[in-house]
Amino acid sequence: MATGSRPSYDTVFYSIFPDSTLSTTALQSLHLEILHHISPHISDYIWQHDHFSLSISTATASLPHLHGKLRFGDNLEDEWFTVFLLFDISRAFPNLSIRVWDSDGEFLLIEAAFHLPRWVKPENSENRIFIRGGHVHIIPRKSLPNPSLADSLNFLINHDEESLAGEAVQNAIKSRIAEYPERAKRNMHNVRVRVPVLVAQVLKHEPCLISLAVEGFYDRDIDTMKYAAKMERFLSKGKEEELVLVNVKMSRAMYAQLMQQTFQAPKCYPMPSRSGDVAGYVEAELGMKIACGFEMMYWQRKNEGEEGKGSTWSKYLESLEKSGYFEGLIPGSKEYKRLMENAEDYYRKSNLFVKTSEMMSAPVKRIDEILALPHSADDFSVQEVTPSDDDSWLYSGEEELNSALQERQKELELYNLKQKNKQKPKESQDNGGPSTSTNVDDFDLGDIAKTMQAFVQKVSSYKGCEVPENRDLEEVDLDVDRFIQDMESVMRRQGYEDTSKDVDSEEGSSSDMEYDESEDGSDIVEEDDGEDTFMHSYEDALNNELKNTTLQKSFVHANEESCKKIEGASNATDLDMDEDFTPVDVDVNLVKNLLDSFSSQEGLPGPTSNLLGLMGVKLPQDANKGK
Repeated sequence: MATGSRPSYDTVFYSIFPDSTLSTTALQSLHLEILHHISPHISDYIWQHDHFSLSISTATASLPHLHGKLRFGDNLEDEWFTVFLLFDISRAFPNLSIRVWDSDGEFLLIEAAFHLPRWVKPENSENRIFIRGGHVHIIPRKSLPNPSLADSLNFLINHDEESLAGEAVQNAIKSRIAEYPERAKRNMHNVRVRVPVLVAQVLKHEPCLISLAVEGFYDRDIDTMKYAAKMERFLSKGKEEELVLVNVKMSRAMYAQLMQQTFQAPKCYPMPSRSGDVAGYVEAELGMKIACGFEMMYWQRKNEGEEGKGSTWSKYLESLEKSGYFEGLIPGSKEYKRLMENAEDYYRKSNLFVKTSEMMSAPVKRIDEILALPHSADDFSVQEVTPSDDDSWLYSGEEELNSALQERQKELELYNLKQKNKQKPKESQDNGGPSTSTNVDDFDLGDIAKTMQAFVQKVSSYKGCEVPENRDLEEVDLDVDRFIQDMESVMRRQGYEDTSKDVDSEEGSSSDMEYDESEDGSDIVEEDDGEDTFMHSYEDALNNELKNTTLQKSFVHANEESCKKIEGASNATDLDMDEDFTPVDVDVNLVKNLLDSFSSQEGLPGPTSNLLGLMGVKLPQDANKGK
């Protein structure tokens, strides 16, 4: 994927607002003071994509401020290092209010999700979260229900103590950045590589350009691969080019991106023999990837700089398409090409083209300046090259991931414990029933089946299950069971009448009540012998098919002996048929499946505990499992 076409899903944004309205000159002075303050932290840091920067924003005339954005890509460390810098700035400049968010929104709130006030939600958090004086501030809802940015800034100036977030929120966020700036230093990885002289010359003068080289290599596509196949800029002598040994510093994320991909060296690249010096071959292979990354990045940015296109051109073209500029014309048609030429001509004359061209061409111009300086392979043969840093972290990331997951699990458990403690006073008022049974020995599994049966039998409406309250049933003289029997009798009798030509409608209606006297429906079976015979045949065929499957093993069946006593004597065929298909014990299966599902939750919230909790049943924890 081309560099210019990457979406901004991996970008952090920040704005710095001074308490008083400052002029442009004052903002420039503040800008320099801030950069000077944080320079010890960022001078040797290699950013994944963009570096930390600030610019003056005058978009809102009444709120002039400093702002910036930083694309961190696959290196989440860059985002949290940025948060650390903003906290550090807020401590050094107490008269500043700072906002920070990313493509996901208020990610500081996400970090402190288990400790936030219950009213804080994504839909009402706009213009509420700030960093000030080295602390997190949340504008209270009771003070400003729907705050504008100006309202929130004024509130912070005049009532900053009221907006100070709770200690738990502060600790959750500050613990995330507690190890910085030392952690930022640990995130750097020094590696020894063999690269062409021109690549070594560029890295010597601009070590930060390694990020663009890795990006060019990692985001390569078919078009940029053509540049690497020729290596016209950084491999002028082809296979005769001498490789020099140098140290390169990059982030751990960059090192992982280079190491994890298999890449065949171009035919023109002077790779040493693998059978010789193994360590030297590994150094040359990594250097080859860096050199190819530089080559692809250089030509891509050079072309995009000349065309002035990239992401800004893509957005401009997208806006034209949405506005109906091309009038539904087929791409490639004569009229479409004419409109496209007009759009490109207009774009080239705009300030957007100039800014984009300068931004894309800046690294290319700097590389050309560096390579214009005198240089030779001897310049690098005399310098000391230290061994590569230990990269065992690349293969032991599972431990770090498990540690992070365990910390999150502890937070979740503490949160659930707090919620459970809040509910204890309510539960203590209930002196009986299965909901108060927390002792495994005292818990009756039969309560689960009884409760589920009671739940199913309750009244329901279009809104869901309801429990009737204060209903005067005497006002309605209706025997529900009698009504259902009457309806079934009518439906079954009607089916019989449809096949009879000798019974008139009056006889059919007068016989409706007679079916109510039969509880087992034996008279219906006698009258509808043809249908009954078909059903028996169908059931026999179905049982024969199921007998050869494992379906029966997925259910718990009733006791076979008791089933035979109830059924009585029957022929041998029926016994053979039914011995593998004894009745399913519905209650036992219900309890078994619920307990299996509850056990699989391993103490975490899940569908079973939620369902039983709504019905007032609280299952005890398994004493054999850790909580």
